[in-house]
Amino acid sequence: MKNILIINGWHSFSDSKGLFNTSLFNTTKNFFMRFDYYSIKETQIDKGYKIEEEVSKYVWADIIIYHTPVWWFSIPFKFKKYFDEILTAGYHNGIWTSDGRSSENPEINYGTGGLLQGKKYMLTTSWNAPKGAFTLPGEFFREMDSDQSVLSGFHAMNRYIGLDLIKSIPFYDIEKNADISRELQKYITFLDNEFKREENFIMEDEKRDS
Repeated sequence: MKNILIINGWHSFSDSKGLFNTSLFNTTKNFFMRFDYYSIKETQIDKGYKIEEEVSKYVWADIIIYHTPVWWFSIPFKFKKYFDEILTAGYHNGIWTSDGRSSENPEINYGTGGLLQGKKYMLTTSWNAPKGAFTLPGEFFREMDSDQSVLSGFHAMNRYIGLDLIKSIPFYDIEKNADISRELQKYITFLDNEFKREENFIMEDEKRDS
């Protein structure tokens, strides 16, 4: 049995309706509900949460799947508040215990005090920016991809608490030019390919334990 925590980081603000991220969230949930060897919990930032309950979800989860839009080159402000609250409450409470350094040699091992080693995370992001803004010479992101630029802090945060990245999946140009049906189908294909391998690992583990 694998424990999956699915988080929708979108929340209501201004003209944002969150339809694409909600579709991704529902697609993920429906995908894992097909299998009896996955246990699912969920959090939707727009619906609120209880801090201690969220800490327990992180400790419980084997895989955390984040869905978020990118607003002004960052995650939505309530989603950032969520991390500030949850990770602070998770100190010496199952998520992290220190920054990993020792007073004997404080220059090394920073970021190794997380308690979630062996657990994984996945991230989808939706952008107004087109892919070319990241890849073409002279364009805005200077040929750095989204993970190297805007999302570098997000990945560092997850690495700090011990999580390993499965995949970061950006969806570009969502507001103006996206073929939403095609993008969702590509995402489903990714889930099929990635978690069929996971299914094989689970089945092998169950055979060894039987």
